[in-house]
Amino acid sequence: MKLTKYEHACLTLEKAGSTLVIDPGSFTMPLSDVYGVVAIVITHEHADHWTPEQLERLRTGNPGVRLFAPEGVARAATDLPIEVVREGDRVEVEPFVLEFFGEKHAVIHESIPVVDNVGVLVNDELYYGGDSYTVPDRTVATLAAPLGAPWLKIGDSMDYVMAVAPRRTIPVHEAPLSQIGRTMHHARLEWATQQGGGEYLSLEPMETLDL
Repeated sequence: MKLTKYEHACLTLEKAGSTLVIDPGSFTMPLSDVYGVVAIVITHEHADHWTPEQLERLRTGNPGVRLFAPEGVARAATDLPIEVVREGDRVEVEPFVLEFFGEKHAVIHESIPVVDNVGVLVNDELYYGGDSYTVPDRTVATLAAPLGAPWLKIGDSMDYVMAVAPRRTIPVHEAPLSQIGRTMHHARLEWATQQGGGEYLSLEPMETLDL
């Protein structure tokens, strides 16, 4: 299975000629040339994780693609065929098995509503929690961990990585940071990953990784 990191929160996974897209949002370049897509996972309703324009591009190029998201996204996108997923759901879209964890976005501030959020485990290999620190109740081979966000203190992200204790960590959600900030936070998450004996890979947009 090949993982490709796009800008900010977007990832794709390819296996046996099929592609899974996760969180194609407003901080990610237009996904107009991604084909073979069988499913799209949207972890929550914030625009940096999905936009109608990104979904329309992907649906136009990939007829029949299935869309999975929590209830909040379904309420925001009433004209799209969203299949609502919740904590504990398991869905098979060959060649991908998707398992969903958690229910809510991390708290940004008490004045800002907390929206629905699901994390997704793909093929027992990659876990991406969206904008949450939900720790799945199983061993994680590869963790996509958040690098910078309005809701994120780097110490909390470090604790999250240590709680999951993956074999390897890749960064996501880096758009709010300067290059200096990214370099600093890479070093912190690398240290946290190493505490569990894992490896940290500071993937940049369009870099790939074989899982």
